Amino acid sequence: MIRVLHVYVPKRLLLLVVSEAALMVLALVSTAYALFGPDAELMLAYEGGLYKIVLVAAISLCCMHYYDLYEANVIYSAAEVLTRLIQVLGTVVLILALVYYLYPAAQLGRRMVVAWVVLAGVLLALWRGLFCKLNSSSRLRHRAVLLGTGPLAAEIAREVHTHRELGILLDGFVAQEGDKPEVEGIRCLGGIEDLPDLAMNGQYRHIIVTLQERRGRMPVEMLLQLKAHGVRVQDGADVYEAVTGKVPLDSLRLGWLLFSPGFKVSRWTLFYKRISSLLISSAALLIAFPLMIVIALVIRLESAGPVIFRQQRVGLDGKIFTLFKFRTMVSGSNPDQPARIHDRRCTRIGRWLRLLHLDELPQLYNVLRGDMHFVGPRPFTPMLESEYREKIPFYSQRWVVRPGITGWAQIHRGYCETVEDNKEKLSYDLFYIKNMSMGLDMVILLETIKVLLLGRGSR
Repeated sequence: MIRVLHVYVPKRLLLLVVSEAALMVLALVSTAYALFGPDAELMLAYEGGLYKIVLVAAISLCCMHYYDLYEANVIYSAAEVLTRLIQVLGTVVLILALVYYLYPAAQLGRRMVVAWVVLAGVLLALWRGLFCKLNSSSRLRHRAVLLGTGPLAAEIAREVHTHRELGILLDGFVAQEGDKPEVEGIRCLGGIEDLPDLAMNGQYRHIIVTLQERRGRMPVEMLLQLKAHGVRVQDGADVYEAVTGKVPLDSLRLGWLLFSPGFKVSRWTLFYKRISSLLISSAALLIAFPLMIVIALVIRLESAGPVIFRQQRVGLDGKIFTLFKFRTMVSGSNPDQPARIHDRRCTRIGRWLRLLHLDELPQLYNVLRGDMHFVGPRPFTPMLESEYREKIPFYSQRWVVRPGITGWAQIHRGYCETVEDNKEKLSYDLFYIKNMSMGLDMVILLETIKVLLLGRGSR
């Protein structure tokens, strides 16, 4: 795994992205030579051809990302990949038509674009098929063994099986005497005493430690000796965090929470978040103000009641603040009852506002006055926060940073109804708090745009 902007990316997935970018550039250059012959060199060298080609490749990669072509559940589905590739190329053509209309100097030519679409589609489809075949080969994956049999081991086993792009072949675990195995789909390789033989004979050169109770049970000396002989030893919590983008809440240890890197907000980070929130919210309010006036008028005309919905929420250090939203429900609805899918309390315009997330525009004022940042954990009502604090361990850790309009948990989980849903959402929030940075905020904002464009997470 490679860490990019505080987000873990599998090396093989990064290779896929880079190789497909190179394929698109190669297809464009090949198309230029096929259509223009020797004159293609003149176009590429002196007419800005290379910049035009990079522009097309960049737009194509963005579209592939927004059509989820790099998601684990899509990569290995040939039918899904072909369908989305066609959608990507069609979208790229539409975007290029708009770009070329606005900036004629960026044009590559109609014939070249059409020929490139055909060639790039064929090359990308063939390469995806080959990549999936190679990536699924057990010979090209390194073998790993789990030390432990508890819930964390079971979760890691499931995630590794799903994310084949990790390049890990996890087909066994070793158990301590008396442990009850909870891992399915992989075999028991023996007890801890068998671990040195499994590792030293070259069978397993990667050990993932997932022991639940470690005091007095961790074979520290054995693991140190194996590590000295080149065996990779990893903490299961770190592996789970890197693969899933969340912390293992059910297996979280106080020691890991206290001593692991992160969970430390620097003054520079706080300064950057406040300044960026101030500038972005000011600009966004100026741009969105005419639209907000129109929305307010429509809400007023459709149903009786206030245009702006005010509700108490829990913010930094557990302090209460007033959150502002456009009213989307009929007047008199219970504000403490969470919204549900197809909620009958919603007005007609309210459903559209929720679908497009326009009901949250007044929260820009919350960001402007310092109640919230743009990025952070989603704030809830005091009643819900109190309930979740009692039922979910480490829940109050969400309050160590200011809440946000969008966040790492929102782009992964969206709205949640049950305690279990919010428990998983907390695991994403803790990942964000642990890794909070400018780079991670940029990733979240880009993913939020993707969520808004695809209409995900709305009710």
